[in-house]
Amino acid sequence: METNLTPTNKIALVTGSGRGIGRAIALRLAKDGADLVINYYRNREPAEETAEAVRELGREAIIVKANVGEIEDIEQLFQAAEEHYGGLDFFISNAASGYNRPVMDQRPKGWDWTMNINARSLLFASQQAVPLMEKRGGGVIVSISSPGSFQVLPEYVVVGASKAALEAITRYLAIELAPQNVVVNAVSPGIVATDALNYFETMGQDGLLEELAKDNPTGRLVSVEDVADVVAFLCTPGASMIRGQTILVDGGQTLLPYSSVDPDETRAALEKTSEKSPE
Repeated sequence: METNLTPTNKIALVTGSGRGIGRAIALRLAKDGADLVINYYRNREPAEETAEAVRELGREAIIVKANVGEIEDIEQLFQAAEEHYGGLDFFISNAASGYNRPVMDQRPKGWDWTMNINARSLLFASQQAVPLMEKRGGGVIVSISSPGSFQVLPEYVVVGASKAALEAITRYLAIELAPQNVVVNAVSPGIVATDALNYFETMGQDGLLEELAKDNPTGRLVSVEDVADVVAFLCTPGASMIRGQTILVDGGQTLLPYSSVDPDETRAALEKTSEKSPE
């Protein structure tokens, strides 16, 4: 059985791929031979940098601005992919956002914003992706989740609920799209040290990341490359019988019954969005 084939001459669309985990996934797929659709919403410069890095690897890249929380933007995103490439092999649903607040401080606007970007987008983007994948004989959809989907984390109720919904959608897509030869899974990273953490005051505490790393059985935090490697594997034929699963990439952290770090100090690290929440 062939298990290590790389996605040579494939076409991949990665949402939120200007920086952080999304950028790492885009570059990993490009290294493996895929052409890219780079997506961003607010800041074009990082997207340009990612696209240039893809081109330096010898692959093609286009940049499309779209807020995946808006249905019209999703449609335009996939229309651009079709117009440029004619089809699609891999759709990586990575873009995320959310409000970190206690349950009694949440507002309907924050709920709608978070659910639309983190969960609803996967369903309706997949509706756009599948016809493009069918043109090429099938494809792969991978969504990026969070341990907050099943762990109760401080001030994480809305994001956690959105990630639980995302994982449920992943399971339904996996079953219903199997006849179209579309493989669907999710990847759930632990705490990842990305630029997104700079948005949270908590992460500025001296030595906190080092303490979090010590808490991990591996002695380090998860890297963006760790996440990208697993996503890339799920895009290979060797992963074709993995369907509807959420793969934890956390070094075993969630298996531990305790942490030496105050949970209130970690809440921001578990939000892997690269976008500030709207007021």
